Amino acid sequence: MKKLLFLLTLTTTFFCFAQDNTDVYVVAIAPAYEGLQLLNLQKVSNNDGYNNQPSFPSNETILFAGNNEGQSDIAEYNLNSKTKKWFNKKTEGGEYSPQKFPTSNDVAAVRLDNDSLQRLYKYDSQTGKSTELIKDLQIAYFAFYNYEKILATVLDSDKMNLVLIDLQSKKTDTLFYNAGRSLQKVPKTNSMSYSLVNEEGNLDLYLLDMNSYENFFVTQLPIGIQDYVWINDTQILVGSGNKLYMYDTLGESEWTRVASLEDYGLKNITRMAISPNGKKLAIVTESK
Repeated sequence: MKKLLFLLTLTTTFFCFAQDNTDVYVVAIAPAYEGLQLLNLQKVSNNDGYNNQPSFPSNETILFAGNNEGQSDIAEYNLNSKTKKWFNKKTEGGEYSPQKFPTSNDVAAVRLDNDSLQRLYKYDSQTGKSTELIKDLQIAYFAFYNYEKILATVLDSDKMNLVLIDLQSKKTDTLFYNAGRSLQKVPKTNSMSYSLVNEEGNLDLYLLDMNSYENFFVTQLPIGIQDYVWINDTQILVGSGNKLYMYDTLGESEWTRVASLEDYGLKNITRMAISPNGKKLAIVTESK
């Protein structure tokens, strides 16, 4: 395994939905002697344009923001049948960051409405119709802890704040200012993770205990990296270029190269997601 000092610079804003040409892939992962073994790479976005922000409702299906005739809608792809369908009824805005509700088949997503405001909506699994979940909040990104609580980054001028939202009471609490975009529930724990911009302008990764609301510093993300994923309760993956790097909270305090996508011709890895069983990894890359 190779160790790397990242020397990239953070040149993009945290919260805008840049409409770059990107694709979503899914690959099986397994432990190997030197890192991770990547098996059976599968492209799940089959159209040009912006295809991004994947999540796994189950081990066999994946949701992502997909280009639907120039508009971003909620795409649902079945990994077994290799078929895609559009989850939502087409709206006047574009949908982003789709995620399944923890206790139903409904989906939540951020919609960029025609008034240029970003709102969080619930999309009914039977009808595809949408209802706004939280009034008066401009949601950039979010992640479920359970059916009642979500963490979200909320737009505040030129930065984002980390906000805890209770979906039942509609109560909101601002926890921290100047947050990064990637929010994750840590597998098999009572914790969620988030990042904050530090004094050097880089991103520090933290854990938030959702019972006590105590927070704990984990590590600094590599310079220039905004996105990460927990593949289990101790190991974190990031992508840089066409390589994957891991940080093990029980190991040495450094990022180590564990896999490469160079042989597949993929480059510029950004967002990732892990399946519920931890055996499949979704990866967003620049379109070929």
